[in-house]
Amino acid sequence: MRSLLVGVVAALAWLAADSPPATGIRVPPGFRVEVFASGLERPTAMAFGPGGRLYLTQNGGDVVSVGPRGGRPRRLTGGFETPLGLAWKGRDLYVASTGTLTRLRVRVGRVVARRAVLRRLPNGEHQQDNVVLGPDGRLYLGSGSTCNACRERDRRSATILSVRPDGNDLRIVATGLRNAYGLAFQPGTRKLYASVNGRDDLDRPGNPEPAELLVRVEPGDRFGWPDCWPSARELRLLGSCRGVRRPVAYLEPHSSADGFAFYTGRSFPAVYRGDVFLAEWGTYKPSRFGKRVDRVAGSKVSVFASGFRHPLAVAVDARGGLLVADWGAGAIYRIQARGEP
Repeated sequence: MRSLLVGVVAALAWLAADSPPATGIRVPPGFRVEVFASGLERPTAMAFGPGGRLYLTQNGGDVVSVGPRGGRPRRLTGGFETPLGLAWKGRDLYVASTGTLTRLRVRVGRVVARRAVLRRLPNGEHQQDNVVLGPDGRLYLGSGSTCNACRERDRRSATILSVRPDGNDLRIVATGLRNAYGLAFQPGTRKLYASVNGRDDLDRPGNPEPAELLVRVEPGDRFGWPDCWPSARELRLLGSCRGVRRPVAYLEPHSSADGFAFYTGRSFPAVYRGDVFLAEWGTYKPSRFGKRVDRVAGSKVSVFASGFRHPLAVAVDARGGLLVADWGAGAIYRIQARGEP
C-alpha cells in the first residue's frame, strides 16, 4: 500500500464554472476548491444514494440531501439524537445516532417506513459513530466508550460492531477502541479501516499524548484501550500492548481523527489513487486540517488541504472530486484537479 490522508484548510481557490469559489482553503498546486453546498446546519456524515444525490446528517437531528452537482439542501426527515453515521443498502438508508441504528425505507425521495433495528446501545462520553456497508452485506459501526479511560460494564462499548441489515446477529468485531469514529472498507478488498481518537489524560508539559490513529481491523482484534496507547513522541505503542495490532498511521494528539475516504476517482493525478483522505477536527493545533496518509504501518502522513473550520466527513463524488463536509462552516467543499469538471 502507498500513501493515504488529506489535510483541510486553504487559500483562495480557482473559480469553477458552476460553483462559487471557497476562500481561506489551501490546496496543493494544480488543484482548485469550490463551495459544493451551503446552508447546512453542522453536517456530520455523507453518503451517496439513488440517482447520485448526496445525503447528509446534521448535528441537530435532520437528514437532508443535495443534487449530484450540489446546491441548497432539501430535508428528508429528522428527529435523530446527534446522528453521526449514514449508509445506504439498496433503497434503504441507515442512520447511526445516540444509542440507536435506524433503517429508513426511502421511495421517490421520501421516507415511507422507519424502524430502529438496534436500540439502547451504550453511550456516554462517546456514542455510535460512522456506519458502513461491508462487502459481506453486513453493517459495521463504531461504538465509542462511555468514558475517557475506564473499565466498561457493557461489552459493546469501545468497539466496532457488526449487524445484519434487519438488526439481527449483532457481533463485536474488535475491542479496545476508545472512539472508532471513521470507518471505511478499502475498495476491492474486505479490509476494514478505522480512525481512532485517543485518551485525554496522558499529556505532560511540552509533551502532548497520545496520538490519534488510523488502524486496520480484523475480526477479533483487541486494540488495548485503556491500558495500551500510541505515543505521538515515540511513534510506538506504550503500556500493556501484547497482541495489539500496530497502527497504519500515527496522527497529531487530540486532533480528533474523523471521517475518511479512499480516493477512487480518476481526475486526481495517478499518485493519489488509492490514497486515504481523512478529516481532522483540529482541537490540538490552531489550524484545522485533514491528512493524506500512507496505507501501511509506519506510512507517510502529509497535509493535503487546510483552512477548514471543523472538517468532519469526507467522500468522493462520481466526477472524481473530493468532498469535505465542514461542521463549523455549515458547508461542503469540493476539491478538484484544475481543468477537470
